[in-house]
Amino acid sequence: MKKTICFALVVLVLASCNNSKKSNSMTEPKKDWVILFDGSSTDAFRGYGIKEFPRGVWNVENGILIANPDTANRDLITKKRYRDFELEYEWAVDTAANSGVFFHMQENLSMESNNGNSPNWLDNFELQVLDDQHFYDTLAVRSAGAVYDLIAPKNKKLKPIGQFNEAKLWHKNGHVVHWLNGNKVIDFEMNSLEVKALLSESKFKENPDFHSDEEGHIMFQHHGQRVYYRNIRIKEL
Repeated sequence: MKKTICFALVVLVLASCNNSKKSNSMTEPKKDWVILFDGSSTDAFRGYGIKEFPRGVWNVENGILIANPDTANRDLITKKRYRDFELEYEWAVDTAANSGVFFHMQENLSMESNNGNSPNWLDNFELQVLDDQHFYDTLAVRSAGAVYDLIAPKNKKLKPIGQFNEAKLWHKNGHVVHWLNGNKVIDFEMNSLEVKALLSESKFKENPDFHSDEEGHIMFQHHGQRVYYRNIRIKEL
């Protein structure tokens, strides 16, 4: 009889623990996708170095975010800072257009109008957005989908000019993966010996603090040409 009672108590305790686990798992917040640009609202963004969205430099037309080439350059950054994340977006380019997506970006340098580059472009990894067909620079490490001037993309399939490419950028604990139109084109560890060797032979070699920040803004580059972005969303990991 005592054995039966003990067994029953054990069963009740285990059931209570399982119910507690289920209850806790149900109350834990789920990390859902956050829409950064849905075709209309630009509330998630502001201009580099300013508090407001740079209207006229970046315009919204027919649900698309467009960089205006007829203005002084002003990069677009997220108001929020991110560490580990999964970012999805679509991009298209005009003829010979150039842009890029940066992450862990800091606002510690002055924006220089019409210099063709972002103020921190020598400080961070850049996922290249480019018209491979007509842009004057044809090096693979500077082509669309590349980690600019460091890692050439593999298995890349681009859409024709004017059509949107689907991109996904994933970062967690220094591991970076980039997909383009469903194909994984980039996969690397930021602090690996291979990447350190690439940096030592690159134009970034004089910068010992290259991408040393582990958290920062996500930035869409205004390089002086017309580029298009849409369907931008992010999920923190």
